[in-house]
Amino acid sequence: MKDNIPKKGIPQPIRNDGAGWWDLGPRDIMRDMENPDMLVSPVTDAGMLPNLKFSFSDSHMQLNQGGWSREVTVRELPIATTLAGVNMALTPGGVRELHWHQQAEWAIMLVGRARVTSVDQNGRNFIADIGVGDLWYFPPGIPHSLQGLEEGCEFLLVFPDGNFSDLNTLAISDWFAHTPKEVLSANFGVPTSAFSQIPKHQVYIFQSEVPGPIESQQVPDPQGTVPLAFSHRLLAQKPIVTPGGSTVRIVDSTNFPISTQISASLLEIKPGAMREMHWHPNNDEWQYYISGTARMTVLAPNGTARTFDYRAGDVGYVPRAYGHYIQNTGTETVWALEMFKSDRFEDVSLNQWMALTPHQIVEQNLHVGPELMNALKKEKQFIVKHPGVTFNPQTRETPSRP
Repeated sequence: MKDNIPKKGIPQPIRNDGAGWWDLGPRDIMRDMENPDMLVSPVTDAGMLPNLKFSFSDSHMQLNQGGWSREVTVRELPIATTLAGVNMALTPGGVRELHWHQQAEWAIMLVGRARVTSVDQNGRNFIADIGVGDLWYFPPGIPHSLQGLEEGCEFLLVFPDGNFSDLNTLAISDWFAHTPKEVLSANFGVPTSAFSQIPKHQVYIFQSEVPGPIESQQVPDPQGTVPLAFSHRLLAQKPIVTPGGSTVRIVDSTNFPISTQISASLLEIKPGAMREMHWHPNNDEWQYYISGTARMTVLAPNGTARTFDYRAGDVGYVPRAYGHYIQNTGTETVWALEMFKSDRFEDVSLNQWMALTPHQIVEQNLHVGPELMNALKKEKQFIVKHPGVTFNPQTRETPSRP
């Protein structure tokens, strides 16, 4: 039992106008401090939206000799029906075994380097070393493997199916384990004794030796290599530089042709900046936060709105066409991914829409005047930062320009 005297410095569910009261009962103070806009929601929030946030830190960690993995699917975040994500790490030499999926696989390297291999349906192979900021994409059913290089690696895998589980894949060890040895013998033309040591179940991730230089690993292929590269150097891509120095890198089938089921944008949101108010007309948005702290309000039909706080390792989700923004709420740059089950990246800017609409109807609709109308931009901004307008994380308010 506790007394009813709140301790200083502990956030309380009380607004500046006096709404709310002390939370004196059992509580997770650290969690409340990480979610200030859920503890004290902005007065502009209204109604209820499903949960649009889940942290990889709250998901089950699958530990193996050679690495680990954890995932966020509809099991963890029920609204996220279009995409699922897997966070995986491999030790130096650690291998994600030879396998394939019914779904496509899109990935970005977060730390370290890995070697990826694949062979397509026409027998053309692909072997490449992947570094930080590089992507890979394997179409559905295309077999592949991943192996950590000297420094090991950590990466994010994304699949265009919210029900996907990385533990529910088709693995070469499973197929061998569940095929009669006489059938294996007939298939490969070797005695059954050649299969006396095969694994008895799916290997998934295992420890191996660090592979040699990629030149020593190349396998000459009479069919040639894949015509469309399975990898893309996203950080080497020229970014869109926005006011205030933030950047956006958009990747979809127009510049990464093999990626026909997933598109993305990599956001670099500087302190004091925000991803402008916008929405996506073609599909839901699955987000992954790489660094920093941010907040996002999502607008649903009938004036329903809810604000969420995000930090590194969190997954966010926005249903198609729901209005939203991403605001940097800290002193560190926010790096985040916007992901879509689509071959093309599409968004609609609120600012640009208003700027390109006859001013009279905008003014009459919103009861605004020249101060706002003259500030509208006819070009999409993506990320905005205006001189004299700063966000105050203590009050969760944006003071007016002095």
